Amino acid sequence: MVIAKVLGNLWATKKDDRLGGYKLLVVQTKNGESTENIVAVDTIGAGIGEDVLIVKGSMTRNILKESDTPIDAAVVGIIDSVEVDEALLK
Repeated sequence: MVIAKVLGNLWATKKDDRLGGYKLLVVQTKNGESTENIVAVDTIGAGIGEDVLIVKGSMTRNILKESDTPIDAAVVGIIDSVEVDEALLK
């Protein structure tokens, strides 16, 4: 799982038929100083500005129980809080 922030919604009027009915979000992940914006399927009703947990890769299709859907990222949780020992980050 990866921590990300929801940047916004994405609408596509023309897309693979298997994506019909899914809400798409633009989320941003961070890895050190670099960031990556990706599109993720929203499985839980996340909103703009929320910190979320996402899964990426082939396991994503298992969450949706649809092995032939062209999805490689999905929001699976909304983060309420994070507690980290600062000493471990150095």
